[in-house]
Amino acid sequence: MPPLPKRKRSKASKGAHRAHNAVKSAAIVECPHCHRPMMAHRVCPSCGYYRGRDVLEIETANA
Repeated sequence: MPPLPKRKRSKASKGAHRAHNAVKSAAIVECPHCHRPMMAHRVCPSCGYYRGRDVLEIETANA
């Protein structure tokens, strides 16, 4: 048999228990190479740099 709670968790206790489950916004930082906004700890989608290295080759559109 699976273990069961001895008592029902009250509404106040339930809210306090779930207090840290909120969805947080993404950390947006400025790329140190091209100065455009990017998500922290990820490769920059505009220039392809991450931690001082060229990780991705980004093709530019010639319009």
